[in-house]
Amino acid sequence: MTQHEQRPEQAGAGIGAGPGTASGPGAVAAGGGLRVPEGFLEDLIALRRRLHAHPEVGLMLPRTQEMILEAIADLDLEITLGTETTSVVGVLRGGRPGPAVLLRGDMDGLPVVEATGLPYAADTGTMHACGHDLHMAGLVGAARLLAAHREELPGSVILMFQPGEEGYDGAGVMLREGVLEAAGERPIAAYGIHVSADAPSGQISTRAGTLMAAFSVLEVRVIGRGGHGSRPHEALDPIPAMAEMITALQTHVTRRTSVFDPVVVTVGEVHAGSAPNIIPGEAHFRAGVRTFSPRMATRMAAQLPELVTGIGRSHGLTVEATFRTVLPATINDDAEAGFFARTAQGIFGAERYVDLENPRTGSEDFSRVLAEVPGAYGFVGAAKDFDPEDMPASNHSPMAVFDDSVLADQALLLATLARDRLRAAAGEGDPAI
Repeated sequence: MTQHEQRPEQAGAGIGAGPGTASGPGAVAAGGGLRVPEGFLEDLIALRRRLHAHPEVGLMLPRTQEMILEAIADLDLEITLGTETTSVVGVLRGGRPGPAVLLRGDMDGLPVVEATGLPYAADTGTMHACGHDLHMAGLVGAARLLAAHREELPGSVILMFQPGEEGYDGAGVMLREGVLEAAGERPIAAYGIHVSADAPSGQISTRAGTLMAAFSVLEVRVIGRGGHGSRPHEALDPIPAMAEMITALQTHVTRRTSVFDPVVVTVGEVHAGSAPNIIPGEAHFRAGVRTFSPRMATRMAAQLPELVTGIGRSHGLTVEATFRTVLPATINDDAEAGFFARTAQGIFGAERYVDLENPRTGSEDFSRVLAEVPGAYGFVGAAKDFDPEDMPASNHSPMAVFDDSVLADQALLLATLARDRLRAAAGEGDPAI
Protein backbone atom coordinates (compact mmCIF):
# COMPACT_ATOMS: atom_id res chain seq x y z
CA MET A 1 0.00 0.00 0.00
CA THR A 2 1.52 3.34 -1.05
CA GLN A 3 1.41 6.41 1.20
CA HIS A 4 -1.53 7.73 -0.85
CA GLU A 5 -3.56 4.54 -0.80
CA GLN A 6 -6.25 4.08 1.81
CA ARG A 7 -8.49 1.09 2.33
CA PRO A 8 -12.20 1.95 2.58
CA GLU A 9 -12.48 0.36 5.99
CA GLN A 10 -9.71 2.62 7.32
CA ALA A 11 -11.02 5.87 5.84
CA GLY A 12 -13.05 7.98 8.25
CA ALA A 13 -12.42 5.63 11.14
CA GLY A 14 -13.49 8.43 13.47
CA ILE A 15 -17.14 8.37 12.38
CA GLY A 16 -19.31 8.39 15.43
CA ALA A 17 -18.29 11.71 16.97
CA GLY A 18 -20.82 14.48 17.27
CA PRO A 19 -20.94 17.60 15.09
CA GLY A 20 -17.86 19.76 15.29
CA THR A 21 -16.01 17.46 17.68
CA ALA A 22 -13.27 16.27 15.33
CA SER A 23 -10.80 18.16 13.19
CA GLY A 24 -10.17 15.52 10.52
CA PRO A 25 -12.26 14.57 7.51
CA GLY A 26 -14.80 11.80 7.86
CA ALA A 27 -15.03 12.30 11.62
CA VAL A 28 -18.50 13.82 11.84
CA ALA A 29 -21.55 11.61 12.18
CA ALA A 30 -24.36 14.14 12.02
CA GLY A 31 -25.01 17.71 10.95
CA GLY A 32 -27.85 19.25 12.89
CA GLY A 33 -29.89 16.07 12.80
CA LEU A 34 -28.80 14.52 9.48
CA ARG A 35 -27.68 11.05 10.52
CA VAL A 36 -24.83 9.32 8.70
CA PRO A 37 -25.69 5.60 8.70
CA GLU A 38 -23.34 2.72 9.32
CA GLY A 39 -21.19 1.98 6.28
CA PHE A 40 -22.07 5.28 4.60
CA LEU A 41 -18.50 6.43 3.92
CA GLU A 42 -17.35 2.98 2.85
CA ASP A 43 -20.14 2.79 0.27
CA LEU A 44 -19.26 6.21 -1.13
CA ILE A 45 -15.57 5.32 -1.36
CA ALA A 46 -16.42 2.15 -3.26
CA LEU A 47 -18.61 4.15 -5.68
CA ARG A 48 -15.96 6.82 -6.12
CA ARG A 49 -13.29 4.25 -6.95
CA ARG A 50 -15.51 2.55 -9.53
CA LEU A 51 -16.07 5.93 -11.15
CA HIS A 52 -12.37 6.74 -10.94
CA ALA A 53 -11.40 3.59 -12.83
CA HIS A 54 -13.61 4.47 -15.82
CA PRO A 55 -13.31 8.20 -16.60
CA GLU A 56 -14.97 9.57 -19.71
CA VAL A 57 -14.35 12.94 -21.38
CA GLY A 58 -16.74 15.55 -22.75
CA LEU A 59 -20.51 15.67 -22.96
CA MET A 60 -21.21 12.01 -23.71
CA LEU A 61 -20.39 9.80 -20.70
CA PRO A 62 -22.60 6.71 -21.09
CA ARG A 63 -20.80 4.43 -18.65
CA THR A 64 -20.60 7.15 -16.01
CA GLN A 65 -24.29 7.92 -16.44
CA GLU A 66 -25.10 4.23 -16.00
CA MET A 67 -23.16 4.06 -12.72
CA ILE A 68 -24.88 7.18 -11.37
CA LEU A 69 -28.34 5.88 -12.28
CA GLU A 70 -27.55 2.60 -10.54
CA ALA A 71 -26.34 4.45 -7.42
CA ILE A 72 -29.56 6.50 -7.06
CA ALA A 73 -32.04 3.91 -8.33
CA ASP A 74 -33.59 3.21 -4.92
CA LEU A 75 -34.06 6.83 -3.79
CA ASP A 76 -37.51 7.51 -5.33
CA LEU A 77 -36.34 10.46 -7.43
CA GLU A 78 -37.95 12.03 -10.48
CA ILE A 79 -35.25 11.35 -13.10
CA THR A 80 -34.67 13.27 -16.34
CA LEU A 81 -31.86 12.38 -18.75
CA GLY A 82 -30.22 14.85 -21.09
CA THR A 83 -30.53 14.67 -24.86
CA GLU A 84 -27.51 16.78 -25.86
CA THR A 85 -25.49 15.23 -23.06
CA THR A 86 -25.59 12.17 -20.81
CA SER A 87 -26.63 14.37 -17.90
CA VAL A 88 -28.76 13.09 -15.03
CA VAL A 89 -31.23 15.32 -13.18
CA GLY A 90 -32.98 13.94 -10.13
CA VAL A 91 -35.68 15.77 -8.20
CA LEU A 92 -36.16 14.72 -4.59
CA ARG A 93 -39.56 15.81 -3.31
CA GLY A 94 -39.78 16.66 0.36
CA GLY A 95 -42.60 15.68 2.64
CA ARG A 96 -43.86 19.25 2.94
CA PRO A 97 -44.55 21.90 0.28
CA GLY A 98 -41.95 24.53 -0.41
CA PRO A 99 -39.46 25.87 -2.96
CA ALA A 100 -36.52 24.07 -4.59
CA VAL A 101 -32.75 24.13 -4.00
CA LEU A 102 -30.19 22.85 -6.51
CA LEU A 103 -27.06 20.80 -5.77
CA ARG A 104 -24.53 20.13 -8.51
CA GLY A 105 -21.80 17.56 -9.15
CA ASP A 106 -19.82 17.44 -12.40
CA MET A 107 -19.11 14.10 -14.06
CA ASP A 108 -16.35 14.30 -16.69
CA GLY A 109 -12.70 13.36 -16.61
CA LEU A 110 -9.71 14.68 -18.56
CA PRO A 111 -7.60 13.41 -21.49
CA VAL A 112 -4.73 12.75 -19.06
CA VAL A 113 -2.81 9.46 -18.71
CA GLU A 114 -2.92 8.57 -15.01
CA ALA A 115 0.45 8.08 -13.30
CA THR A 116 -0.59 7.66 -9.65
CA GLY A 117 0.01 3.91 -9.43
CA LEU A 118 -3.14 3.48 -7.32
CA PRO A 119 -4.80 0.05 -7.47
CA TYR A 120 -7.98 1.65 -8.85
CA ALA A 121 -6.15 3.93 -11.31
CA ALA A 122 -7.65 4.28 -14.79
CA ASP A 123 -5.93 2.51 -17.67
CA THR A 124 -8.06 4.18 -20.35
CA GLY A 125 -5.77 7.06 -21.30
CA THR A 126 -8.18 9.34 -19.44
CA MET A 127 -8.24 10.33 -15.76
CA HIS A 128 -10.39 11.88 -13.09
CA ALA A 129 -7.53 14.29 -12.47
CA CYS A 130 -9.84 17.07 -11.25
CA GLY A 131 -11.76 15.09 -8.64
CA HIS A 132 -15.11 14.92 -10.41
CA ASP A 133 -15.38 11.30 -9.29
CA LEU A 134 -15.52 12.62 -5.72
CA HIS A 135 -18.06 15.26 -6.77
CA MET A 136 -20.40 12.60 -8.15
CA ALA A 137 -20.02 10.27 -5.18
CA GLY A 138 -20.49 13.18 -2.76
CA LEU A 139 -23.69 14.25 -4.50
CA VAL A 140 -24.99 10.68 -4.43
CA GLY A 141 -24.23 10.67 -0.70
CA ALA A 142 -26.11 13.94 -0.22
CA ALA A 143 -29.09 12.47 -2.07
CA ARG A 144 -29.06 9.43 0.22
CA LEU A 145 -28.97 11.57 3.36
CA LEU A 146 -31.78 13.80 2.13
CA ALA A 147 -33.90 10.84 1.03
CA ALA A 148 -33.59 9.38 4.52
CA HIS A 149 -35.00 12.66 5.91
CA ARG A 150 -37.47 13.32 3.11
CA GLU A 151 -40.49 13.88 5.35
CA GLU A 152 -38.74 16.73 7.15
CA LEU A 153 -37.97 18.71 3.96
CA PRO A 154 -40.18 21.74 3.20
CA GLY A 155 -39.59 21.67 -0.55
CA SER A 156 -37.60 19.89 -3.26
CA VAL A 157 -33.95 19.32 -4.09
CA ILE A 158 -32.68 19.26 -7.69
CA LEU A 159 -29.66 16.98 -8.10
CA MET A 160 -27.63 18.16 -11.12
CA PHE A 161 -25.19 15.53 -12.38
CA GLN A 162 -23.39 17.45 -15.14
CA PRO A 163 -21.10 16.23 -17.95
CA GLY A 164 -18.70 18.44 -19.86
CA GLU A 165 -17.35 20.85 -17.25
CA GLU A 166 -13.81 20.58 -18.62
CA GLY A 167 -14.13 22.98 -21.54
CA TYR A 168 -17.43 21.76 -23.00
CA ASP A 169 -19.82 24.12 -21.16
CA GLY A 170 -21.97 21.27 -19.93
CA ALA A 171 -23.67 23.62 -17.48
CA GLY A 172 -24.78 25.82 -20.37
CA VAL A 173 -26.19 22.78 -22.16
CA MET A 174 -28.10 21.67 -19.07
CA LEU A 175 -29.52 25.16 -18.61
CA ARG A 176 -30.81 25.08 -22.18
CA GLU A 177 -32.36 21.69 -21.47
CA GLY A 178 -34.23 23.07 -18.48
CA VAL A 179 -32.38 21.90 -15.36
CA LEU A 180 -33.54 25.00 -13.48
CA GLU A 181 -37.17 24.13 -14.18
CA ALA A 182 -36.83 20.44 -13.27
CA ALA A 183 -38.79 20.81 -10.01
CA GLY A 184 -41.55 22.87 -11.63
CA GLU A 185 -40.15 26.20 -10.49
CA ARG A 186 -36.73 27.77 -10.44
CA PRO A 187 -34.61 26.99 -7.38
CA ILE A 188 -34.19 29.71 -4.81
CA ALA A 189 -30.52 28.77 -4.30
CA ALA A 190 -27.79 26.60 -5.81
CA TYR A 191 -24.68 25.07 -4.23
CA GLY A 192 -21.66 23.15 -5.40
CA ILE A 193 -18.35 21.85 -4.04
CA HIS A 194 -14.98 21.30 -5.70
CA VAL A 195 -12.24 19.16 -4.15
CA SER A 196 -8.61 20.31 -4.18
CA ALA A 197 -5.73 17.83 -4.40
CA ASP A 198 -3.30 20.42 -3.03
CA ALA A 199 -5.20 21.68 0.03
CA PRO A 200 -5.26 20.03 3.49
CA SER A 201 -7.75 17.20 3.66
CA GLY A 202 -11.06 18.32 5.13
CA GLN A 203 -10.35 22.05 4.94
CA ILE A 204 -13.43 23.90 3.66
CA SER A 205 -13.25 27.33 2.04
CA THR A 206 -15.18 29.88 0.04
CA ARG A 207 -15.64 33.65 -0.19
CA ALA A 208 -18.34 36.16 -0.97
CA GLY A 209 -18.32 37.81 -4.39
CA THR A 210 -16.02 36.65 -7.16
CA LEU A 211 -14.67 33.18 -6.38
CA MET A 212 -13.17 32.21 -9.76
CA ALA A 213 -12.15 34.07 -12.90
CA ALA A 214 -13.94 34.51 -16.19
CA PHE A 215 -12.09 33.01 -19.13
CA SER A 216 -12.02 34.51 -22.62
CA VAL A 217 -9.94 33.90 -25.74
CA LEU A 218 -8.40 36.59 -27.95
CA GLU A 219 -7.73 35.22 -31.46
CA VAL A 220 -5.57 37.29 -33.80
CA ARG A 221 -4.71 36.82 -37.49
CA VAL A 222 -2.05 39.21 -38.83
CA ILE A 223 -2.15 39.42 -42.63
CA GLY A 224 0.84 40.76 -44.54
CA ARG A 225 2.61 39.97 -47.79
CA GLY A 226 5.08 37.13 -48.02
CA GLY A 227 8.51 37.38 -49.61
CA HIS A 228 12.14 36.35 -49.54
CA GLY A 229 13.99 36.78 -46.27
CA SER A 230 16.87 38.57 -48.08
CA ARG A 231 14.53 41.38 -49.24
CA PRO A 232 12.21 42.20 -46.30
CA HIS A 233 11.56 45.71 -47.66
CA GLU A 234 9.63 44.17 -50.56
CA ALA A 235 7.31 42.22 -48.24
CA LEU A 236 4.98 43.09 -45.37
CA ASP A 237 6.35 40.97 -42.55
CA PRO A 238 3.65 40.02 -40.00
CA ILE A 239 6.05 38.49 -37.46
CA PRO A 240 7.63 41.66 -35.95
CA ALA A 241 4.16 43.19 -35.69
CA MET A 242 2.84 40.08 -33.97
CA ALA A 243 5.75 40.17 -31.51
CA GLU A 244 4.94 43.81 -30.77
CA MET A 245 1.30 42.91 -30.17
CA ILE A 246 2.19 40.17 -27.71
CA THR A 247 4.39 42.53 -25.71
CA ALA A 248 1.80 45.30 -25.90
CA LEU A 249 -0.85 43.05 -24.37
CA GLN A 250 1.21 42.71 -21.20
CA THR A 251 1.90 46.45 -21.11
CA HIS A 252 -1.79 47.15 -21.57
CA VAL A 253 -2.65 45.02 -18.54
CA THR A 254 -0.17 46.86 -16.30
CA ARG A 255 -0.93 50.38 -17.54
CA ARG A 256 -4.61 50.39 -18.54
CA THR A 257 -6.23 48.20 -15.88
CA SER A 258 -6.47 48.55 -12.11
CA VAL A 259 -4.52 46.19 -9.88
CA PHE A 260 -7.71 46.02 -7.79
CA ASP A 261 -9.72 44.64 -10.73
CA PRO A 262 -7.01 42.46 -12.28
CA VAL A 263 -6.53 40.90 -15.69
CA VAL A 264 -4.30 37.93 -16.52
CA VAL A 265 -3.26 37.53 -20.18
CA THR A 266 -1.36 34.47 -21.39
CA VAL A 267 -0.38 34.07 -25.03
CA GLY A 268 -0.23 30.30 -25.24
CA GLU A 269 -0.40 29.69 -28.97
CA VAL A 270 1.71 31.27 -31.75
CA HIS A 271 1.97 30.17 -35.40
CA ALA A 272 3.99 31.73 -38.21
CA GLY A 273 6.26 30.75 -41.05
CA SER A 274 7.70 27.55 -42.45
CA ALA A 275 11.40 28.29 -43.07
CA PRO A 276 14.04 30.72 -41.73
CA ASN A 277 14.57 32.42 -45.10
CA ILE A 278 10.91 33.00 -45.97
CA ILE A 279 8.74 35.87 -44.82
CA PRO A 280 5.27 34.38 -44.30
CA GLY A 281 2.13 35.97 -45.62
CA GLU A 282 0.38 35.83 -42.28
CA ALA A 283 0.82 34.97 -38.61
CA HIS A 284 -1.60 33.84 -35.89
CA PHE A 285 -1.73 33.81 -32.11
CA ARG A 286 -4.26 33.07 -29.40
CA ALA A 287 -4.29 34.44 -25.87
CA GLY A 288 -6.23 33.40 -22.78
CA VAL A 289 -7.69 36.35 -20.87
CA ARG A 290 -8.86 35.98 -17.27
CA THR A 291 -10.93 38.67 -15.56
CA PHE A 292 -12.73 38.88 -12.25
CA SER A 293 -15.61 41.27 -12.85
CA PRO A 294 -18.20 41.63 -15.64
CA ARG A 295 -17.11 45.26 -16.04
CA MET A 296 -13.50 44.32 -16.79
CA ALA A 297 -14.50 41.47 -19.10
CA THR A 298 -16.52 43.98 -21.15
CA ARG A 299 -13.61 46.43 -21.24
CA MET A 300 -11.14 43.79 -22.44
CA ALA A 301 -13.55 42.62 -25.13
CA ALA A 302 -13.44 46.14 -26.57
CA GLN A 303 -9.86 47.22 -25.84
CA LEU A 304 -7.71 44.21 -26.74
CA PRO A 305 -8.93 43.76 -30.34
CA GLU A 306 -8.59 47.51 -30.80
CA LEU A 307 -5.02 47.42 -29.45
CA VAL A 308 -3.73 44.71 -31.78
CA THR A 309 -5.59 46.11 -34.78
CA GLY A 310 -3.97 49.51 -34.24
CA ILE A 311 -0.49 48.00 -34.04
CA GLY A 312 -1.09 46.08 -37.23
CA ARG A 313 -2.32 49.21 -38.99
CA SER A 314 0.84 51.08 -38.01
CA HIS A 315 2.83 48.38 -39.84
CA GLY A 316 0.62 48.51 -42.91
CA LEU A 317 -0.92 45.15 -42.10
CA THR A 318 -4.47 43.86 -41.92
CA VAL A 319 -5.56 42.33 -38.61
CA GLU A 320 -8.55 40.13 -37.87
CA ALA A 321 -9.11 40.01 -34.11
CA THR A 322 -11.95 38.35 -32.21
CA PHE A 323 -12.62 38.22 -28.49
CA ARG A 324 -14.75 35.29 -27.33
CA THR A 325 -15.96 34.81 -23.75
CA VAL A 326 -15.82 31.11 -22.87
CA LEU A 327 -17.06 31.33 -19.27
CA PRO A 328 -18.15 34.20 -17.04
CA ALA A 329 -16.70 34.71 -13.59
CA THR A 330 -17.98 32.47 -10.81
CA ILE A 331 -19.60 34.97 -8.45
CA ASN A 332 -21.04 33.87 -5.12
CA ASP A 333 -24.05 35.69 -3.73
CA ASP A 334 -22.90 37.46 -0.58
CA ALA A 335 -25.71 36.15 1.63
CA GLU A 336 -25.44 32.60 0.28
CA ALA A 337 -21.66 32.57 0.73
CA GLY A 338 -22.16 33.60 4.34
CA PHE A 339 -24.72 30.83 4.77
CA PHE A 340 -22.27 28.32 3.21
CA ALA A 341 -19.56 29.42 5.67
CA ARG A 342 -21.84 29.29 8.72
CA THR A 343 -23.16 25.87 7.72
CA ALA A 344 -19.66 24.43 7.28
CA GLN A 345 -18.49 25.83 10.61
CA GLY A 346 -21.63 24.64 12.37
CA ILE A 347 -21.08 21.07 11.21
CA PHE A 348 -17.30 20.73 11.32
CA GLY A 349 -16.07 23.49 13.62
CA ALA A 350 -14.49 26.87 12.91
CA GLU A 351 -11.00 25.35 12.76
CA ARG A 352 -11.82 23.55 9.53
CA TYR A 353 -13.13 26.58 7.65
CA VAL A 354 -11.03 29.18 5.80
CA ASP A 355 -12.45 32.36 4.31
CA LEU A 356 -10.50 32.87 1.08
CA GLU A 357 -8.80 36.25 0.85
CA ASN A 358 -8.53 36.21 -2.95
CA PRO A 359 -10.40 34.58 -5.83
CA ARG A 360 -9.00 31.56 -7.67
CA THR A 361 -7.67 32.28 -11.16
CA GLY A 362 -9.18 29.13 -12.68
CA SER A 363 -12.62 29.08 -14.27
CA GLU A 364 -15.73 26.98 -13.71
CA ASP A 365 -18.98 26.58 -15.64
CA PHE A 366 -21.07 26.49 -12.45
CA SER A 367 -20.72 30.22 -13.02
CA ARG A 368 -23.59 29.87 -15.49
CA VAL A 369 -25.89 28.53 -12.76
CA LEU A 370 -24.84 31.25 -10.30
CA ALA A 371 -25.57 33.88 -12.95
CA GLU A 372 -29.19 32.66 -12.95
CA VAL A 373 -29.73 31.64 -9.33
CA PRO A 374 -28.25 33.06 -6.11
CA GLY A 375 -25.96 30.54 -4.50
CA ALA A 376 -22.45 29.65 -3.44
CA TYR A 377 -19.60 27.44 -4.56
CA GLY A 378 -16.81 26.29 -2.29
CA PHE A 379 -13.79 24.03 -1.95
CA VAL A 380 -12.96 20.97 0.15
CA GLY A 381 -9.30 20.06 0.56
CA ALA A 382 -8.42 16.46 -0.28
CA ALA A 383 -4.64 16.22 0.14
CA LYS A 384 -4.23 13.41 2.66
CA ASP A 385 -0.57 14.06 3.49
CA PHE A 386 -0.41 17.82 3.01
CA ASP A 387 3.01 19.39 3.49
CA PRO A 388 3.43 23.08 2.58
CA GLU A 389 7.16 22.48 2.16
CA ASP A 390 6.56 19.68 -0.32
CA MET A 391 3.32 20.52 -2.06
CA PRO A 392 1.33 17.60 -3.48
CA ALA A 393 0.35 17.41 -7.14
CA SER A 394 -2.52 19.73 -7.98
CA ASN A 395 -5.75 19.11 -9.87
CA HIS A 396 -5.21 18.20 -13.55
CA SER A 397 -1.83 16.60 -12.83
CA PRO A 398 -1.38 12.94 -13.86
CA MET A 399 -0.06 12.48 -10.31
CA ALA A 400 -3.05 14.09 -8.55
CA VAL A 401 -4.29 11.96 -5.65
CA PHE A 402 -7.45 12.73 -3.68
CA ASP A 403 -8.18 11.55 -0.15
CA ASP A 404 -11.60 9.98 -0.49
CA SER A 405 -12.23 10.00 3.26
CA VAL A 406 -13.62 13.52 2.66
CA LEU A 407 -16.64 12.05 0.85
CA ALA A 408 -18.81 11.87 3.96
CA ASP A 409 -18.02 15.52 4.67
CA GLN A 410 -18.93 16.55 1.12
CA ALA A 411 -22.20 14.68 1.28
CA LEU A 412 -23.09 16.02 4.71
CA LEU A 413 -22.27 19.61 3.78
CA LEU A 414 -24.28 19.51 0.54
CA ALA A 415 -27.26 17.83 2.19
CA THR A 416 -27.24 20.24 5.13
CA LEU A 417 -27.02 23.27 2.83
CA ALA A 418 -30.07 22.06 0.91
CA ARG A 419 -32.12 21.12 3.96
CA ASP A 420 -31.31 24.23 5.99
CA ARG A 421 -31.86 26.56 3.02
CA LEU A 422 -35.34 25.09 2.55
CA ARG A 423 -35.96 25.47 6.27
CA ALA A 424 -34.86 29.09 6.14
CA ALA A 425 -37.31 29.72 3.30
CA ALA A 426 -40.04 28.22 5.48
CA GLY A 427 -39.08 30.55 8.35
CA GLU A 428 -37.59 27.75 10.39
CA GLY A 429 -33.85 28.40 10.15
CA ASP A 430 -31.03 30.84 9.48
CA PRO A 431 -32.59 34.34 9.50
CA ALA A 432 -29.64 35.89 7.64
CA ILE A 433 -30.62 34.38 4.27
